[in-house]
Amino acid sequence: MEAHSSGHGRKRKREELNGEIKEAECYRKLPRRTLGLTEPAPFADELVAAKAPYVRVSMEEAHRGTPEDRPVRVYADGIFDMFHSGHARALMQAKCLFPNTHLIVGVCSDDLTHKFKGFTVMNEDERYDAVSHCRYVDEVVRNAPWTLTPEFLAEHRIDFVAHDDIPYISAGSDDVYQHIKEAGMFAPTQRTEGISTSDIITRIVRDYDVYVRRNLQRGYTAKELNVSFINEKKYHLQEHVDKVKQKVRDVEEKSKEFVQKVEEKGIDLIQKWEEKSREFIGNFLQMFGPDGALKHMLKEGKGRMLQAISPRQSPSSSPVREERSPSPTFRLPFFTSSPFFSPPLHHSGAHCTSKDEED
Repeated sequence: MEAHSSGHGRKRKREELNGEIKEAECYRKLPRRTLGLTEPAPFADELVAAKAPYVRVSMEEAHRGTPEDRPVRVYADGIFDMFHSGHARALMQAKCLFPNTHLIVGVCSDDLTHKFKGFTVMNEDERYDAVSHCRYVDEVVRNAPWTLTPEFLAEHRIDFVAHDDIPYISAGSDDVYQHIKEAGMFAPTQRTEGISTSDIITRIVRDYDVYVRRNLQRGYTAKELNVSFINEKKYHLQEHVDKVKQKVRDVEEKSKEFVQKVEEKGIDLIQKWEEKSREFIGNFLQMFGPDGALKHMLKEGKGRMLQAISPRQSPSSSPVREERSPSPTFRLPFFTSSPFFSPPLHHSGAHCTSKDEED
């Protein structure tokens, strides 16, 4: 039963991640296929009655599997008001009880339901139609009895009755299915927790104002919703107030986003300013600091200036000048004796030499 209630194609998977065992649900991939269901399930009173004698099959025979032309006829009944997934899962379990199952679903009328259980949201025709469109249903019995009689079981050739195992107290009985259980015809199914017709109605009643305002907004009149004139105006006013609140919330969200962007931008600018400041301070110290480039430049320039303006020191010992050899005497051609030129006489009284003496 649990396998059917959890749905087809679902399995548990254990994963090991960073040394930890983790359970996760995964879904088995199924091939695309069309079941060929193009019409809803037929109603029992519209079918041709079978002429073969009614012979029930045992539980062992049903589990082993019956011939194709003799499916196990399983009956499930209910109110099926506001047909939901809990109903569908119960019928799926009933359909999957045996390998070859023909599922018959009985739906009680409005008169019986209002008498033994209470008022319904959907009328009987709507409930009949909803059940007939469920994919697991093969046949629908309209105006089903509240308590199953042997005559009803024989008329519809029922082999087993499917329902959850919780005693169903109604119609002055501690369990309307007790005689079915004693006859060995009961096949239990599991209820789907967290979903039922009563739960859905409770949600609507709890949030009544919300759903009234929803339908008024969708175009339903106050008369259709059985709402007074004052309440209608109240709901319209609440709708207007909610719209204003929503606008305020939207403005607040946008303001928060704007402030957040400004803060992020400011932080970014501050970080960039700090980076530029550190870079500027580093460059300043590198140029004007105690060991900066400017100090070395000034020191080097000062040394060069002092070297340029200071006199050169004389050498401690001057080298001895060598005596120069007398220059040779040169005679120019025009200094030779001629009848027109005679050398001047030296006032020192030196003797004049003749040409022959010179030679």
